[in-house]
Amino acid sequence: MTPTRRTVLAAALGTAALLTGLVQPSSATPLASEPTGVATLSTGWTIPWGTHWLPDGSAALVTERDTFTVYKVTPSGARTQVGSVPHSQTTGGEGGLMGIAVDPDWATSKRVYVMHTSSEGNRIARMTFDGTRLSGYTSLVQGIRKARYHNGGRLAFGPDGFLYASTGDAQNTALAQDRASLNGKILRMTKDGRPAPGNPFGTLVYSLGHRNPQGLAFDPQGRLWEAELGQSSRDELNLIKPGANYGWPACEGTCTVAGMTNPKKTWSVAEASPSGIAVADGAVYMASLRGERLWRIPISADNENVGTATAYYVGTYGRLRTVTKVPGAPQLWVTTTNADGNGGQPAGSDRILKVTIG
Repeated sequence: MTPTRRTVLAAALGTAALLTGLVQPSSATPLASEPTGVATLSTGWTIPWGTHWLPDGSAALVTERDTFTVYKVTPSGARTQVGSVPHSQTTGGEGGLMGIAVDPDWATSKRVYVMHTSSEGNRIARMTFDGTRLSGYTSLVQGIRKARYHNGGRLAFGPDGFLYASTGDAQNTALAQDRASLNGKILRMTKDGRPAPGNPFGTLVYSLGHRNPQGLAFDPQGRLWEAELGQSSRDELNLIKPGANYGWPACEGTCTVAGMTNPKKTWSVAEASPSGIAVADGAVYMASLRGERLWRIPISADNENVGTATAYYVGTYGRLRTVTKVPGAPQLWVTTTNADGNGGQPAGSDRILKVTIG
């Protein structure tokens, strides 16, 4: 969903109080740590889209969607440009340089992975990062259709060592149910871009029936959670399982069609329009675009139940794009995306926020 929305940025970005009208998690779910404060970590960004920490925790790599640029950002917020991704293009909407994932074996491989829009479609590619500069370029997966909107774009390594990617339906709803298409799917692949062993259909496709998934995150139990934007009524948080069909376009939100898998939580598009997610301290944290808030959804380690969702910072920082757990610290990094055309703010107005939890 791509509604135009006027965004009001807070004049002061110090510690923010929790807003009124919040509810506590369900008593069936253990209480987890909650956001207690937020501060500006880094300013001067233009649509920071993907964030992934180096395994040693020394810095994170952050992409800018429309400039195709990659930066290294230290825990203190110091930013250094380390390179750009060749063959990248925008779509005049949601395409461009999107997700980034660092090889868990980066200390020896020096490899990073990106998802970006190119001339023929969306690609998943591999580059080398030596700690200072990004170099080289190998296209691993092509044939993912692009469109002005609904490009998906998130990357994440699973505990199994395989790379997962989210793809949108490229504004062609039929592709989400087409097993031969890479669109409207969660993909699972080796580090060379080949179908991972055990994939349900023998292809890159891991799950299907997705509209525009932009959030992927694994919990400590190894389960994959996914957030996606609905069309006009319901946004979703899904628990992804191999071969499962999540309903689009037959269903938006909860589904009664046989063979479809229901989401674990839904929201109206006005209060969510989710992008990135992260799992921390027993909850999924979900960044919301149109909803302009950070959602916290408690999850159970023992079953598939989720608790009552709680909203933080409603309207305070505008459109929120990506949320990432800071390794070894009770903190999240949250990026704004107010310069993305829907936020109404100029280039350079976005920022990275540091949210303290617990």
